[in-house]
Amino acid sequence: MRISTWRLLTVVILGVVIANISVFANQVKLDVSLANPVLVEGKKQTTYLKIGLTGFEMKGDVQRTPANVAIVLDKSGSMQGDKIKKAREAALMVLDQLNNKDIVSVVAYDNNVSVLVPATKASDKTAITAGINRLSAGGSTALFAGVSKGASEVRKFLAKNKVNRVILLSDGLANVGPDSPGELASLGASLIKEGMSVTTIGLGLGYNEDLMTQLAQRSDGNSYFAETTKDLTRLFKAEFGDVLSVVAQELVVKVHCAKGIRPVRVIGRQADIAAGTTTAFINQIYSSQQKYLLLEVELPAGRKGKNMDVAKVSVSYANMETKTTDTLSSTIAARFTDSEEKVADSVDRDAMIAAVTQLATENNDLAVVLRDKGDIEAARKMLVDNGKFLATNAVILESAKLKEYSGANFDDAENLDEASWGRQRKSMRGWQMFNSMQQEAR
Repeated sequence: MRISTWRLLTVVILGVVIANISVFANQVKLDVSLANPVLVEGKKQTTYLKIGLTGFEMKGDVQRTPANVAIVLDKSGSMQGDKIKKAREAALMVLDQLNNKDIVSVVAYDNNVSVLVPATKASDKTAITAGINRLSAGGSTALFAGVSKGASEVRKFLAKNKVNRVILLSDGLANVGPDSPGELASLGASLIKEGMSVTTIGLGLGYNEDLMTQLAQRSDGNSYFAETTKDLTRLFKAEFGDVLSVVAQELVVKVHCAKGIRPVRVIGRQADIAAGTTTAFINQIYSSQQKYLLLEVELPAGRKGKNMDVAKVSVSYANMETKTTDTLSSTIAARFTDSEEKVADSVDRDAMIAAVTQLATENNDLAVVLRDKGDIEAARKMLVDNGKFLATNAVILESAKLKEYSGANFDDAENLDEASWGRQRKSMRGWQMFNSMQQEAR
C-alpha cells in the first residue's frame, strides 16, 4: 500500500459492528468485526473483516493435550563449544515440563542425520538424557534431511489427539541437500497437511532467516531469533509453553461473502478465495490466546440509514478438552451514513489495530526487499514513512503495540549499513513472522 493510502487511513478512521456470538465455557470464542462498519453513503469502498478466535482457559494439567515432539538439533562444526553445550542444556530442560503421556524424540544432523533418541515416552528420562548427552558437533548442515527425519519420528505416534510438532535449532546455512527458502516452505506446507507444525530457532547471525521463517510460517509454527546462547533456555521454555497449552486444533475458517461483496485478499495468512468464499486453515489455538484472520473486502455503494449484509463466518475445529468437533458461526453487516463524524466515531479499535499492523508489516517486508537489492535510501524512506504511519495510528488508536512497532521501524531505518544489516535483517524478519502469524500475546 502506498504512503498516500496510509495517510487516508489516518484521516478516515472507520468503525465496527460486533457480531452476536454464543460463548461456551469450553469452546473457542469467535469474534467477528468490521474495521469499517459505518461507511459514507454513495460510493464503493474497501474495509477489513477481522475474524478473531480465542482459546478457552486451560484450568490445569489434567486437561492438557499430550505432546508428540521431535527436537532437531544442528550439530555442524559451527555449533562447537558453548553453542552445543547450551543446546544440550535447553533440550534437557524440556524433560522437566513433560509427563508420561508425552512422546519425545531427539534428532541431530551435520552432513548426515542421526536419531539420538527414537520417539519414546517422556517418562523414560534416563534413556532420553543419555541420548541428548551424546550430542557433539562437527560437519556440514543437512537441515532439510534433519527436519524430515524429525517428522518421521513424530509420525510414529502421530494422532489428532496430540500436539504434533518438530522443533528445529540451527546456527548455520543449509548446505547439504535442499537449501532454498522455497524448498523448505514446501516441506512446511506438506507437514501441516499431516497435522504437524515446525518451530524454528535460529542461533547467532549465521543462519538463513528467510529459510527458517518460511519453514515455520508455512507449517503454522513459531520462529525465534536467539542472538546468543543465553537466549536458548528462555526460547525453549516459551515454545513448550505453547506446545503444552493447545486447546484447539485443525481450525477451518470459512467466510461466505454476501451477494455484491467482493473478497479482495487475506493479509498475512495463506488462504483460498473462490466464488465469494474464503477458506483458511489454522493449525492450533493456545489457552487464553487469540489468533485472527484479516480479510480485505470491497462493498458496493450503500444508502444512508440502510444496513448491508457483508458475510457469514463459519468455523470448525477439534476441541482438545472435550474431544469433539465443534462448530461456530456468526454474521456481520455494515450500515451507511452521510456523516463523516459518525464514521470516525464508530471505529473498532482492535480491528483497526490489526489492519494497521498487517499493512505496516507488508511494507516492512518491502523495505527488506529494497535493502537486499542495495537500494538503502529507498529502504530507509520506506521504514521512516512506515514508522510515521504507525506512530500516527498509535496515537489515534491509543495502542502501545503500534507505538512499539513504530519505534522498531525507526530503529530499522538507522541500521541498514553493512556492519549492522546482518543482525537487523534477522530482527526485522522476526517482527514480520510474529505479525504475520496474527496472534496476540498471552
